Amino acid sequence: MASPPTGGFRTRGQPAAVDAVRAMLRAGLPHALLLTGAPRVGKSTLADDIAAALLCLAPDPTSRPDGACRACRAVAHGNHPDLHRLGPTGAGAVIPIGGPGREERGVRDLVRELALLPVEGGARVAIITAADRMTEDAQSAFLKTLEEPPANTVLILTASDEERLLETIRSRCVRIRLGPVARRDIEALIVDAGLAEPPLAARLARLSGGRPGDAVALARSPASLVIRAEVGRTLLDLTAAPRADRLRTGRDLLSRAAEMTAALKTGEGGTAPVRARGRRGAANAPDVSTDDGDGTADPDAPTAGPTLRVPAAERRAAALALVTIWRDVVRDLTLVAMGEPGDVRQVDLLDDLEAAARRLPMGFAATQLRRLDIAGERLEGNVSPELVVDALLLGWVA
Repeated sequence: MASPPTGGFRTRGQPAAVDAVRAMLRAGLPHALLLTGAPRVGKSTLADDIAAALLCLAPDPTSRPDGACRACRAVAHGNHPDLHRLGPTGAGAVIPIGGPGREERGVRDLVRELALLPVEGGARVAIITAADRMTEDAQSAFLKTLEEPPANTVLILTASDEERLLETIRSRCVRIRLGPVARRDIEALIVDAGLAEPPLAARLARLSGGRPGDAVALARSPASLVIRAEVGRTLLDLTAAPRADRLRTGRDLLSRAAEMTAALKTGEGGTAPVRARGRRGAANAPDVSTDDGDGTADPDAPTAGPTLRVPAAERRAAALALVTIWRDVVRDLTLVAMGEPGDVRQVDLLDDLEAAARRLPMGFAATQLRRLDIAGERLEGNVSPELVVDALLLGWVA
């Protein structure tokens, strides 16, 4: 049976984290919290729940957040005057130091806001989403505020990779870790929100791998589900394709991954056209953008076919999305090879997975997972997405 929301908290499937927060609220919340866990497991939702509990106007403290008062509604709509938010911005998706004269809002801007008196005269909350994307100088600029925050101010940081944060920041926060959410909790969340009927909700819960944020995004974008399956099927086809055909397919895979990430962002509700897969569709596929962000084209990029002009940051996001799908394909191949097909995430690819697993050698999955991990690190380090994908495809062979 799925776990219901705890009290007035919207967070689902994280009972230990919610219980820890409730205990802190009763005893007096520390001035700084660090919510850690994999991307899209519910860290931002829990941060909002904590903010609502601190700003709630309900007379009984044990009933906060009640979700009904003016303050709770303002938090839910993102317009409470005493809730300050900061997150990644710009092409690099980082949190800069900011400050006067800087184009992008950053840490110094948040610090300046917190130096002012609260509008409502009570508590004040600052949420730094993806705090691990703060630049090093931004982290250094934030330290003094973290050490001596203004009165009645609580700082909430979320991070998927806490090792990127300075030890001096981590040591000054109370850490709460969120783990993967059970499938039944994710199914219930999707159904209760009216995003999908139970059969589709069950499929989305499988695909999400314990990340309710992924399930919600997929539910709101049927087009992304079509593309995801298409990309997975193409990858399975390519394990038996010649090297030249694998390389020709790289730009098409990136292009489709870019379409998927765009659909997930906008919640596109239609269905995507199903293109030819594998070798058959590679030669005529449009190339993903070769624009390196300065408006100039990469002279080494292939010129056949139309080119989609996409900024470098979006190309990188598409490549990371492709690597995520690729990793799920390898995981499912491993499960099928081990005789555990019931646990695969992409159940609609089961026939393709079983066919590929029969022809792949022992040790294939472990080798590919290592290569995918390295590819993810390189993409985070600003290596060309096209080069990373080409390298993966060259080694993607039985």
